[in-house]
Amino acid sequence: MNKVRWGLLSTANINRQLIPAIRGSRRGELVAVASRSLEYAQAYADHWDIPKAFGDYDSMLTSGLVDAVYISLPNHLHAEWSIRAMQSGVHVLCEKPLAISIDEVDAMMRASQQYSIRLAEAFMYRHHPQTKIIAEWVRSGRLGEVCSLYTAFTFILGNRQNIRFLPEYGGGSLWDLGVYPVSFAQYIMGEIPDWVVGAQWLGDTGVDETFSGLMHYSANRFAQFTCGFRSPWQSYAEITGTQGRLSITRPFVGMDKGRQLIFYSDGNDPVEVPVPEQELYLGEVEDMNNAILDGGANYLSLAESLNHIRTTLALFQSARLQRVEPL
Repeated sequence: MNKVRWGLLSTANINRQLIPAIRGSRRGELVAVASRSLEYAQAYADHWDIPKAFGDYDSMLTSGLVDAVYISLPNHLHAEWSIRAMQSGVHVLCEKPLAISIDEVDAMMRASQQYSIRLAEAFMYRHHPQTKIIAEWVRSGRLGEVCSLYTAFTFILGNRQNIRFLPEYGGGSLWDLGVYPVSFAQYIMGEIPDWVVGAQWLGDTGVDETFSGLMHYSANRFAQFTCGFRSPWQSYAEITGTQGRLSITRPFVGMDKGRQLIFYSDGNDPVEVPVPEQELYLGEVEDMNNAILDGGANYLSLAESLNHIRTTLALFQSARLQRVEPL
C-alpha cells in the first residue's frame, strides 16, 4: 500500500476542511463517504466528487475499500464509532475532543492497542508550523522562564437548534472551543496542571455557553482562558516570559490571514516572527498517512489526548462544585 484510502464517516460541515486536505496530501486519497441515508450520502458524494457512497456507517467500515476514516460525528458518538472502526481494521482520525469521559478514552486506547490500529485526535492546529515555532521559542528559552499563558476563543452562535446546545450530545463551549486552549496550555507547559478552577454560565439549554478557566502548573506558571458562544469572534493567545512575550493573533484557525505571531521584548520594538504557509488541516492528514504507511508514532499521542480530557473534566467539576479541583 502506497496510499491511504480515506473515508468520511458522516457528512458534517467540518468535512469541507478535510476534503481538500486529504486530496492535497501526498499519500492519501478520498474514496468514500457514509451517511445514515444512502440518498443523502450519494448526493453528498456527487457534490464533492467522491467515488463511493454508503447509506450506513458499518457498510463503509466493513467494505474493505477504506484504510482510514475521519470521524466528525457529534462528541457523544466519537468513542462508539472509533471503536467500531478499529474493530473493522480501519485507522481513525477522530475530531476533537477524542471523547467526553475517561472511560471512553480508555476503551478507545485499548481497542487501538488490541487491533494494532492507529487512532489520533484531530487537533489540526498542533500540526501547523506556527504552533511548532511557538513551542521552539518556549523550549529554547527565548522568552526566558514562562510565567503565564492567556487564551480566548469565542464566537456568537445564534442558532439555538445547533447540536452544540444539546447536553446529551456533549455540547457546550468548553467541549467545542475550550479544549483548544486546554490542549495548547498542556503543549506549551509540557504537562497537565496541578489544579484548576473553572467558572461557567449555563444557558436555558443546560450547556455552558460561556466558560472561563484558570490552570496552575509547576514552577508557579499559570494559564487562563475564556471561551463561549455569546460574544463576537475572537481567537487570541499570549505567552509571557521573564524575557519577553509572544502575541498570537490566530492561534487555532486562520493562520493564512496575515500578521499573526509577534514578539515583544522589554524596551524594543515588536518583531513579527515569520511563519511558513501551510494549509491548516493538511498536517493532521499527512501525520496519519505517515503513521499508517511507515509504522511510526502519531505526532499527537494518545497519552496527551487522555490528559486533554482529564483536564477538561476537572474544569467542569470545579465549575459545578465551585472549588479548586486538583488533578
